[in-house]
Amino acid sequence: MTELRPLTEADFEVLSSLARTIWRAHYSAIISLAQIDHMLAGRLTAENLSRYVNSSERWLELLLLDSRAVGYCSYALQPDDETLKLEQIYLLPELHGRGLGGVMMRHAVSRARALGRTRLVLTVNKRNTGSIGVYRHHGFAITEDVVTEVGNGFVMDDYIMEKRL
Repeated sequence: MTELRPLTEADFEVLSSLARTIWRAHYSAIISLAQIDHMLAGRLTAENLSRYVNSSERWLELLLLDSRAVGYCSYALQPDDETLKLEQIYLLPELHGRGLGGVMMRHAVSRARALGRTRLVLTVNKRNTGSIGVYRHHGFAITEDVVTEVGNGFVMDDYIMEKRL
């Protein structure tokens, strides 16, 4: 049985462990381990994760499969009143191809619509071709490319992708 449930403070360590496993498996062919660790260190602080707990503007939800955390997604309102940003959507690699990413994607689309948003946007590394293909399959199109400094001399070379709802 699959379930998406909101992040709580009690989940911080579970999420951190899950994120480290997923990111190291997925991104090590795209960016350096040093950059992976740097980015995770910033994202996985209690202060950053607390921004999602009981928020009315951003959400982070754990995907549970038979009560075990196997993925997560986060999304946030954008100031333009029409956009919801899909910030993160991650799943353990051994579960790819089972439709579980689609569960999270459909959930984000449903949340965007329920909030009256007409656009769902995300950023994806240009070298992350597998994910780009998945996003295209779900109706996203590349709208621009951006290079963003993420500290310690690291940059993300990304596409912005958009899905009209």
